[in-house]
Amino acid sequence: MKIFNTKQEIKSFLHTQGEANKTIGFVPTMGALHEGHLSLIKKAKKKNDLVVVSIFVNPTQFDNKEDLVKYPKTYKNDTKLLESVSCDVLFFPSVEEIYAGNISSEKFNFDGLENQMEGKFRDGHFDGVGTIVKNLFEIVTPNKAYFGQKDFQQLQIIKKMVKKHHLNIKIKGCAIYREKDGLAMSSRNTRLTKEHRTAAPFIYKTLKKVRANINTKNATKITEWVEKQFKKHPSLELEYFTIADEKTLESIKNKESDKKYRAFIAVFAGEIRLIDNIRLKTN
Repeated sequence: MKIFNTKQEIKSFLHTQGEANKTIGFVPTMGALHEGHLSLIKKAKKKNDLVVVSIFVNPTQFDNKEDLVKYPKTYKNDTKLLESVSCDVLFFPSVEEIYAGNISSEKFNFDGLENQMEGKFRDGHFDGVGTIVKNLFEIVTPNKAYFGQKDFQQLQIIKKMVKKHHLNIKIKGCAIYREKDGLAMSSRNTRLTKEHRTAAPFIYKTLKKVRANINTKNATKITEWVEKQFKKHPSLELEYFTIADEKTLESIKNKESDKKYRAFIAVFAGEIRLIDNIRLKTN
């Protein structure tokens, strides 16, 4: 595995690969890698000649600076994991290398996608995401880029950015990778206390019940039911739950037969914020 720390080095190397007509698959990460990340890399390996992974904890997408400081950093373990799945290239730049002293976000218009769900609770988050992903795309110039569906809103926003900025990159959304007890894999899971780790699978259990009831109850009734379930749970605090249109991400009250829906949830397990979602099959 080749490791690059500067834009100039990785651009130079990837330029020669491009001239050799090699296709590039890209998996951007913030490190603290787990099996979910590795599943993205494995998918990229099957469809591309070369796989590039970036590790960069992006300061502009953290509305909570304490969360940025506490975000797990496990570089040695990350490199071992990358080598175990035969990653070809690791891009591991510093904040200075990416932002050159100007740690600020571009302003983006994602046609309202940024105002839903996470956007209501994390001020400026998606401007930060758009800034770093666009920057990394310009450095790596991949043919395909791979993202997990756990951050489904982020996935839709990146697709929108690629379309609006006419970037010639195919965005591949990959299924949520879960622990055996259903908890969606996340780098933040390592920070859960034993009590909260034991409680956390309740999130996915609740989503599965929502999926089972989507054709017999309306969205308002289901939302009220979810809110009641979490009020009764001593270890978890519901921040939001919504059933939304997959395309617009707008919350719905009534289902329409020609549209696709997902249930989205954000929960605090102590000070750790967990998100999840599930595709809903409607009649």
